[in-house]
Amino acid sequence: MDNLKDDLNELVSRVRNFTLSILDGEPAKLYDAAGTYLASGGKKLRPFMVIKSCEMFGGNEEEALPAAASVELIHNFSLIHDDIMDNDDIRHGVSTVHKKYGLPIALIAGDILFSKAFQVLSLHGKKIGHKDNITAEMNRILSTACVHVCEGQGLDIQMASSKKIPTINEYLEMIQKKTASLFEVSCALGVLSSPDPLDSNVENLSKFGRFTGIAFQLIDDLIGVTGNPELTGKAVGNDIREGKKTFPILLALEHADRNKREKILKVFGFKGANRDYVEDAVYAISSLNIEEEVRKTAQENMVKAFEAIDGYNETSAKNALISSAKFIVERSL
Repeated sequence: MDNLKDDLNELVSRVRNFTLSILDGEPAKLYDAAGTYLASGGKKLRPFMVIKSCEMFGGNEEEALPAAASVELIHNFSLIHDDIMDNDDIRHGVSTVHKKYGLPIALIAGDILFSKAFQVLSLHGKKIGHKDNITAEMNRILSTACVHVCEGQGLDIQMASSKKIPTINEYLEMIQKKTASLFEVSCALGVLSSPDPLDSNVENLSKFGRFTGIAFQLIDDLIGVTGNPELTGKAVGNDIREGKKTFPILLALEHADRNKREKILKVFGFKGANRDYVEDAVYAISSLNIEEEVRKTAQENMVKAFEAIDGYNETSAKNALISSAKFIVERSL
C-alpha cells in the first residue's frame, strides 16, 4: 500500500502541474478561483485511473495526460457547484470558492473548468498525435458522463428535499450516476489514449471504473456517519446532522427497531442537535453492524470490478488499478 501511495503522489503531482498550466489566462482572479481545489488536497484517484488504464494497453503518461486533466477539471467543476448548492464553507482545509471569491466568480470558475476539460482533449490530444476519431469519441463519452453526473445530482437534490426515504436501489442508481460515472469515464478515456483502444477494452475498463466508483461512494458514506473527526475534519455523525440519505443511514433505518430508529430520526437533519444525542444515533447505527454490511456491499462491487479485468495479463499498471481499488474499500478517510 505504501508503494501505491508513493506512485499516486508522484503521478498526481505531475497531473496537477499539467492541469494548472492549462488554467492560465486573464482575468487572473478567475483562473485563481478555478485552480483553488487543484492546488489543495484530495485523493486524485480519477486521473490516476486514467493513466494506469492507458498504461495497461501499451500507452504512457504523456499520452494520457490530456484525458487525466480533463477528468480532473470536470471533477473540480462539480465540486465548486456542489459547494454552492450545499453552501459549504470549507473543502480540503481551504475556503470554498464561492466563500473566498463570491458567487458570480465561483459560477464562472466552474464554467471555465467545464469548458477547459473539452478544450484540453481536443488541443493537447492533437499535439501528442491522437487521431480525430479517437478525440471525437473521447469528447462523446466525457459529455455523456457529464450528463449522468448532472442527472445524479438532480436525483440527489430530489431525494434530499423529499420527506420520503428512498429505497436502497433508488440510492444506488443515484450514486452510479453522480459518482461512478466519472470513475467509469476515467478508465474509458485511459484506454482510448492508448495504442490499443479496442471497444472491448474500453467496455471492460469502463465496468472496472463503474463498480470501483460505487464502492468509493459507499465507503465515503460510511466515513460520513462513523468516521473519526480527527481524521475527517468533520463533526461526529456529520451526515446524520446534515440529514443526508446515504447508504448506511438507509440501511440503519431499514434494520433498526423502534427505539433505535427514534434515536436516529431525533437528530436526522438537525444541524444543531445535541452532541450526546448525535453520539447516541451513531452508536445505534454502529450496533446494527452497519459498517460490516456497507463494507461487504463495497467489497461485492470490487469483486465485479476485478472480474471485468480478470482476463488481462498481469502488469504493473493492472496491479496498480487493483491496489487503488483495494485502497478505496479499506480506507478510513
